Parts: sequence; C-alpha cells; structure tokens
Amino acid sequence: MDMKNVSNLKLLIALTLFATIVSCNRSSNSGNTDSATGWKINDKRGGFQYNTQFKEQETPPGTSFIEGGTFTMGKVQDDPMHDWNNAPNQQHVQSFYMDETEVTNINYTFYLDYLKNVYPPDDPNYALIYKGALPDTLVWRNRLGYNEMMTENYLRHPGYANYPVVGVSWIQAVEYANWRTDRVAEMALQESGYIKRDAHLTDVNAESTFSTDTYINAPSQTYGGNSEVLEGGKRRQQTDADGNPINVYASRETGLIPVKYRLPTEAEWEYAALGMSELRSYNVYRGRKKYPWDGQYTRSGKRVNRGDQMANFKQGKGDYGGIAGWSDDGADITAEVKTYSPNDYGLYDMAGNVAEWVADVYRPIVDDEFNDFNYYRGNVYTKNAINEDGSVKIVTVDEIVYDTLPNGKIVARDLPGEIARVPVDEDETYLRANFSQSDNRNFRDGDKRSSRYYRESFDETEGQKNNDTRKMYNSPKHRVEVDSAEGKLIREYDKSNSRTSLIDDDVRVYKGGSWRDRAYWIDPAQRRYFPQDMATDYIGFRCAVSRVGSKSQNGGKRRN
Repeated sequence: MDMKNVSNLKLLIALTLFATIVSCNRSSNSGNTDSATGWKINDKRGGFQYNTQFKEQETPPGTSFIEGGTFTMGKVQDDPMHDWNNAPNQQHVQSFYMDETEVTNINYTFYLDYLKNVYPPDDPNYALIYKGALPDTLVWRNRLGYNEMMTENYLRHPGYANYPVVGVSWIQAVEYANWRTDRVAEMALQESGYIKRDAHLTDVNAESTFSTDTYINAPSQTYGGNSEVLEGGKRRQQTDADGNPINVYASRETGLIPVKYRLPTEAEWEYAALGMSELRSYNVYRGRKKYPWDGQYTRSGKRVNRGDQMANFKQGKGDYGGIAGWSDDGADITAEVKTYSPNDYGLYDMAGNVAEWVADVYRPIVDDEFNDFNYYRGNVYTKNAINEDGSVKIVTVDEIVYDTLPNGKIVARDLPGEIARVPVDEDETYLRANFSQSDNRNFRDGDKRSSRYYRESFDETEGQKNNDTRKMYNSPKHRVEVDSAEGKLIREYDKSNSRTSLIDDDVRVYKGGSWRDRAYWIDPAQRRYFPQDMATDYIGFRCAVSRVGSKSQNGGKRRN
C-alpha cells in the first residue's frame, strides 16, 4: 500500500471516529442539550424550560416507600361465610408511597383549624364548608352503652391527639387528601423560591388561596391573583441577560410540584399490608401470608415479648383487650398510632386498631379478566371547565358548589380558588378504545348489559328500543334535596319492598380489622363495604401518593 492510500485510510478512520463521537454525544441526554435536535434546553434567552438534573422523587411527608410488584390478591386463610367476594387473583401494583400511620386526630383537627381560619363558620357564606368537614362524633354512642366520654373528648382532647381519627366518611377523607395535596405543594413552592415565604400564614383568606391544579393551569390566578405573593419568591428576582425575570412560575417540567395525595386503591392497600418486602419465600409469594407480620398467629413468638398481641382487635365476646396486666393488647377502643411494631414496609396498624377506607367502589367480584395491572374500580373522568374566552374557570366566593348527600349532610364540592371540574364529553371519548364515558364505576358489573336478565326489544308503537331488565344491584334510592323557597331539607326515604341489595355506585370498600372486630377480619385480604357518605367509630383512613419515574429507589438500575 503506497503512502497516499495510507494517508487516505488514516483520514477515513479519523472521520469515522469523529462522526461516532458526535453521534454518541447527540444520542445521549447530555446536560442541557436535546438529544434529538442538538438544541439547548433551559436557554436563558427563552424557549423550553426543563429540569434535566432531576434524580429522584422525594418521599412525601409522613409516608413510606412501597416498591411495586405482583401478588395474589384476595387470598384469605379463613372464609367460613363463603362470601366469594375475595376470590384469589394475580395482580401487579406499581410502586407508590403510603402513610406510615392512619391520619390522626391532631392531623385532622389541624385541617379543621385551617378551614375555620380561611372560611370562618360564623360567616353565612362559608358556614357549611367547616360544618361539612367535621367528623361525626356521635358515632361513639350506643343505646345500651355509656360512651359520652369518647363523644365529647376523642376528637379534640390532647390525650387522644395521636389516635386515629374516626367518624370520617369516605367523602370527607377524599377532601382531606385534596387539602393535604395543596398544603404540601404550597410549602414546596415556597421552599424552592417560587412563592413568597410564609404566604400560607400571612396572605391566605377565602378569596386568596392556593390550589395545586390552579397553579399548574393558571398560575397567575393563584392566591386570587395576588402578585405580591406570586412575585415574592427569590426566583422571581433572578433575571436573564436582558434583565427579564426567569422561571417566574414552576411547572410540572420543573419536578418541584409534588404528586397528589389520595386514598390508596384496594389492591395497593392489600399489597402494602402484607409487607412482603423482606419475605420472599414461596408460600408468601403464593399468597399464604396471613397477617402483616410473619407467622400464622396473632401473638408474638419472640422471646422478649412472647405471648403479646401483635395488633389491637376484639379477642372475644366482651373481651376488647384481654385481662388487665396480662395478655392485654394495651387498648380497649383504639390505640395510639405506632403502639405496635410496623410491618416490613414500615407501616403501622395495617391490622387492627381501625379499619380503613380505600378508594374503590365495592363489587363482589374483582374483574381481573379485564385488568390485572393497578386494579381500581371507581374511575369518574373529569376535565377543567373552560370559560368562553378559553381560560379555565376558577371558582369564586359566590360560586361555591355544595352537594347534599343522601343522609342529608351538606359538603362543599368546589372551594374558592379551585378549578371547576366537569365530566368528560364526546371530545375526549370519540373513537377512543380505552374508555367511552365519564362515569366508569359500574363498568362490566352492575349496569344493564352486564345483567343476565338484560334483553333489548323494539317497540313498534313507540318507535323506540325498550330495555326489559332487572338491575343487578337493586338498592334503595333515598331522595334528599333542599327546598329552594324555605331552605329546608326534604327527605324521602325509599320504602319499597322490592329492593334486593345495599350495593350501588356509592358504597366503598374498607379494609383491615378494627378494635371492634375479631381476628378473622385482620387478614389483609378480607373486604367489606360501607356507604361513602356515612361514618363509624371503627373506620379511619390513610393517604397514598403515586410513584413517578423508576420502579425502585435505586434509580431503576438493573440489579445483577
């Protein structure tokens, strides 16, 4: 090979190496350069803003990380009643976070105090907001028992501060989770410099509040459009080369707005309660783990505390705690949270103490044939209400919407400063394969077409189709409304003798045993239901937060 060819070969190799390096640099997500175009991200001169340094979702306050996986849902050890409402089925749950403990009395009274300060109950415009959030303290009463001490003291007395809150309906629990979302996001944005420090203490009133959804969709309308609060953060003081403010508002792309709090789904709650983090044996994987702790018994087998009860539950007729000083579970009603040891996920009282609301609408059958991933029944899809000018509709003080529940209680649906929500319509459902309507609570179960009595015929005289059917869930239909003239409640109870069930779209699942229940119910797979607008002295709740990004907390790196 002559020298000319050698030189050409060297040049070709050099060009190839250069092209490879350039290609690798473009294909890798290096810093602030878009791998697809080579354009700069986060250019101070304007354009696309994005957090390219995001590493890991912070663990939300008060929660533990639950790494998702597969498990046998509904596998119970004992089923003498043969309810057939928890047939075993294989499910996969995504990673999420869950409260270490149930929401406590002090947590909930802090929420009530916020509502009282922002929406004064002595103001007729806001009186129903605070009243609608109050727990029902009368749930402690028993016609043949003296429980007035709990009725008067359990919610507010400091002696019960760290006990789980009860007397809270499913609807109230959801509203608390929504409120908590806004308070955590509000604090996160203050700490990151997008909102004036301590604005939640100095600048909040009924007409000037923070809503996470409002901040994301119409940030300038947050705090009632109070520019002093919105421009008071330290980031607003930063400018680009031309002196213009940068990073005025945080967006989802910043990664600074926390993921919402909510009630856990039934599948999430059951998976978390089993606590299978450290127990990878064959029996556990196949669903033969009976309690949140290891073993088949309710008493500890460890030498240091052998014989002690592992949870707070009713041990027998007239026995709510055991013999005083011996074989006692330490509580006759509820116990202070963290009284008993946590499960392997770091969750306390996933058996006993109080049963807990979960998000799902109750049906006797979990439809795993249709879905076995993040199972949940209860989706009601909504969207932001839009004004004629194309902007989102923000609820004002004069536009608060209240719902009158079947039991006559009135609760606020939309608070001032929040975005009004409406059901999705044909614009979102047309030619979609994954959903066709807003309300999907009775999908494949309970609607007319899922009934074995469904028959469609054509009435030639009327010129229309008739549905000859008996509904699968023929539950009572009570009617409660407000008389617009006198402002009084009109109650009409369903006295029909043809009702066959209490199950409808407004009953929710609750899981876990309580201080009132026998050991049978503390099996995490057991399930029961209760009307979403009613409360008891044995049902509480805890919140969950979805995980974004990698499944595990090690950055999603493959384990070898």
